[in-house]
Amino acid sequence: MADDMSFNPTRDDFEALLNDSMGGRDFAEGTVVKGKVVGIEKDFAIIDVGLKTEGRVQLKEFGVDEAGKATVKVGDTVEVFLERLENALGEAVISREKAKREEAWTRLEGVYAKNEPVLGAIVGRVKGGFTVDLGGASAFLPGSQVDIRPVRDVGPLMGKEQPFAILKMDRPRGNIVVSRRAILEEARAEQRTELVSQLQEGEIREGVVKNITDYGAFVDLGGIDGLLHVTDMSWKRVNHPSQVLAVGDTVKVQIVKINPDTQRISLGMKQLQSDPWDGVEAKYPVGAKFTGRITNITDYGAFVELEAGVEGLVHVSEMSWTKKNVHPGKIVSTSQEVDVVVLDVDPSKRRVSLGLKQALANPWDSFLETHPVGSTVEGEVKNATEFGLFIGLDNDIDGMVHLSDIDWSASGEEAMARYKKGDIVKAKVLDVDVEKERISLGIKQLGGDPMSGDTYRKGQTVTVTVTEVTTGGIEVRFGEDDALMTAFIRKSDLSRDRQEQRPERFAVGDRVDAQITNIDKAARRVSMSIKSLEMAEEKEAIEQFGSSDSGASLGDILGAALRERATKD
Repeated sequence: MADDMSFNPTRDDFEALLNDSMGGRDFAEGTVVKGKVVGIEKDFAIIDVGLKTEGRVQLKEFGVDEAGKATVKVGDTVEVFLERLENALGEAVISREKAKREEAWTRLEGVYAKNEPVLGAIVGRVKGGFTVDLGGASAFLPGSQVDIRPVRDVGPLMGKEQPFAILKMDRPRGNIVVSRRAILEEARAEQRTELVSQLQEGEIREGVVKNITDYGAFVDLGGIDGLLHVTDMSWKRVNHPSQVLAVGDTVKVQIVKINPDTQRISLGMKQLQSDPWDGVEAKYPVGAKFTGRITNITDYGAFVELEAGVEGLVHVSEMSWTKKNVHPGKIVSTSQEVDVVVLDVDPSKRRVSLGLKQALANPWDSFLETHPVGSTVEGEVKNATEFGLFIGLDNDIDGMVHLSDIDWSASGEEAMARYKKGDIVKAKVLDVDVEKERISLGIKQLGGDPMSGDTYRKGQTVTVTVTEVTTGGIEVRFGEDDALMTAFIRKSDLSRDRQEQRPERFAVGDRVDAQITNIDKAARRVSMSIKSLEMAEEKEAIEQFGSSDSGASLGDILGAALRERATKD
């Protein structure tokens, strides 16, 4: 008994005893071990993995044959996953499914490391995508990775074994993400590279329109798509590809360019037609007149189609002789037939400059023909500005009366004040500048210049009308209605009698006689004096009535002269 009591086993002793009982085999929980099927009871296979007791695995984990019978039998050696060495019943806890999963993970990690595809089958749908069976391991297939283009019905792909690319693996978490799209894109790229190698620039091919966008159409050339840009569809302007093509159309195209780096293929249809710009200078010589159709209107002008594929621009400045600073859309409209004149042709830039107004008569030329310089015109006052009046004339053109040409004697501001917008006036044509599109008119020239000729001379007596009374003298007006002139009689010239040199003794509207004392034609100024007239009349009276023999006094002589003058008046 003492010997028994002296035996005190350590932890190492227990491990040694356990190893002896297991026959020296290395077992660890969470690993895959080999075992032997020693019996089949109902739905379970009894498997000996070399432990004290066996473990049980459901037959369905080994699969069934076509007849529905288990594929495993007594005596088979199989691999199982050892979850626990012993449970409460003293049995080993083992799993065939987990063994297959571990085996699959090991195999998939090798495939992932080599960046190789793996076979699998879509077996179910989950949130955001699908579940894929990779031969024992379950993977997630995102919805965006099913195909190159969105797939509406995944039914035909379910359960079908096909290749997938592994995008991500996380063994501790048990996550695998795969992609079917990556496989398709790789295959497509290989196919595209092969097809591109078979194409040559300049080659003519037949294709089918697959898709139409705002900028062009995609054409299937037999497994590879090329872009037919809208500008390469026709020599003439095409506003939208749908005007020329429809999805499903079979078209003949030329391969314009192949980009070896991006493998993009540019196609053209117009290249199969003759270029309408060839010999354009001979077809449309400068100065020639043609009829075209408005195809497009912009802020800076309008495009006119001369023939299919050849358009010219009518700049806004060449659209109308008279309508300035007006949007082209207010002068012409789309699809309108118009006559134009060729102003310039640049074949290298494929540009033709056209003029719309040049196809019409120049209104300034026409005006000069019908209204030569010196003729009289009549029109409505369209506008009054600080420098003159604008008069509306024929063909929507205007003539201008400068403020200095309104009245011979009145100031510009005073003369302008007599006119308002809408008044009908007559004027004389003074000048027509066709190149600068200007017509100069004059109103005062209708009556002739009162300063010219001998109408008025120094020493002449005229009857004037008082128009204004000031402290320094009086302002008067004289002459005919169409040639009125003004003058100013100073205070000292109002009378030879100092007592009568008072401006206030005159009133506006009074008519008085005065003598012209000076005429300055350059300054257009006339000087007058009542005093000079009185002195001249006195001298004349003395010469006529005064003599040493008559005995008449100076008062008698002046009285007789005044009476004679009154009789004549």
